[in-house]
Amino acid sequence: MVNDEDLDPTINAWTLVGLGSFLVGCVVAGLVIGGLVDNLADSSPVGILIGLSIGVVVAVVGSCVRIATYLRR
Repeated sequence: MVNDEDLDPTINAWTLVGLGSFLVGCVVAGLVIGGLVDNLADSSPVGILIGLSIGVVVAVVGSCVRIATYLRR
């Protein structure tokens, strides 16, 4: 288990690059999974829209959790 004292809550350039990569990864993963669902189910824009929506929600929630660790201190 990790103690709060072991975490380094400083924000630097690599922290922001990691956060941006996380955001892009979530949205792209949602689009890819939605596209695969569209191809398999033959439901043209529905899978993309649902996948994009889920990707954006996961990205926002994950970003809030990651940013909250820096705002606590």
